Amino acid sequence: MDLCTLRSRVASVQRAVNSHLFLPTMPFLSRTTIGILSAATIMVGCAQMPSVGPNSKQIDQAVAPPGEPTIQIVDVDDAVTRQLLVQRKQKLFSEALGNTPAQYKGIGPGDVLEVSIWEAPPATLFGSGMSETRGAASAARATTLPDQTVDRDGNISVPFAGKIHAAGQTLSAVEEDIVSRLKGKANQAVVMVRQTRNLSSTVTVVGEVANSLKVPLTPAGERLLDALATAGGVRQPVNKMTLQVTRGRELYSLPLDAVIRDPLQNVPLHAGDVVTALFQPLSFTALGATGKNEEVNFEAQGISLAQALARTGGLIDARSDARGVFIFRLEPKDALSAWPRQPVASTPEGMVPVVYRIDLKDPSSFFVMQSFAINNKDILYVSNAPIAELQKFLNLVFSVAYPVISAIQVTR
Repeated sequence: MDLCTLRSRVASVQRAVNSHLFLPTMPFLSRTTIGILSAATIMVGCAQMPSVGPNSKQIDQAVAPPGEPTIQIVDVDDAVTRQLLVQRKQKLFSEALGNTPAQYKGIGPGDVLEVSIWEAPPATLFGSGMSETRGAASAARATTLPDQTVDRDGNISVPFAGKIHAAGQTLSAVEEDIVSRLKGKANQAVVMVRQTRNLSSTVTVVGEVANSLKVPLTPAGERLLDALATAGGVRQPVNKMTLQVTRGRELYSLPLDAVIRDPLQNVPLHAGDVVTALFQPLSFTALGATGKNEEVNFEAQGISLAQALARTGGLIDARSDARGVFIFRLEPKDALSAWPRQPVASTPEGMVPVVYRIDLKDPSSFFVMQSFAINNKDILYVSNAPIAELQKFLNLVFSVAYPVISAIQVTR
């Protein structure tokens, strides 16, 4: 409250004093003293009182000139809270990504295969030339070929068998294909194919993990937390971490704590998925007549307005205006079905400046603020009560007038 408003109230007091209404009961106030008090009030003039910010009235009157975009001031009630919760709700991994294990796609380009070939003795193609001894067949020995990398066309090369198409095939299908190609060339050939490196069916894990890496997927069907454990786990507290899964062009995120607590969110991974562990410290700033003015961190799963007020030490009883609790925030244009003030102001990024107001004098507001969620970078502001502004004004007046009054009394 500025002194222009308060001076009119003081003027009525001056008129009462000048008409001798106060003199019979307050004989110590001489006309000289009253004059000094009046002069002190005039000296203070219309200067602004020291304040931590605007009061409720000033915020409510913060409107733009007619026809120009204006800041939205929204009274928080159950309907507004429900709309914001719908807009804020994140899709669960189980809803967006499903819980169906990925189908095994077989061998792919880039995979590395180890091919081992046995021949029945006497080996005629891959054998070492050893002949039977003392009437017994010499033991069959395996010939292991150099590692074969599946090329872009999906092929590998096997001596005497030529190019073998492996992409999209299972290991047993590739073994059968090689055996059929060697029929009539090798003596009862037996083939075993082993995948030594899986580079075509992997999941990438990056972010705040011990080791960023590619995790090969197996027919067992690795899940989200399996990949995270393979990467060595996260490097920050679990309750401050967010997991982000990118599948194709879609991106979904959930707090890590929610994935751990709900097994349904530990979804199976698909080839090509990117899992990002994000450390995003969330915080809001508390200002005004609260127990402490500072930036307050909170968990990735979020907190309510009731929790935010508690973490700031609540409202200061001697200063705060219970009707003047405000949350300053930038919202998407579709956050509410209708904005109360038109035309709507917006930032270059298309965000709407909004001031949410809640009246703690209304008992029902204590239920509402348990559901009203605090967003990252919100400003929680509690304005001073009008009586606190009046008290500051009177203190200022008497601080100017008291030394003069004391000097006059000494001279008498």
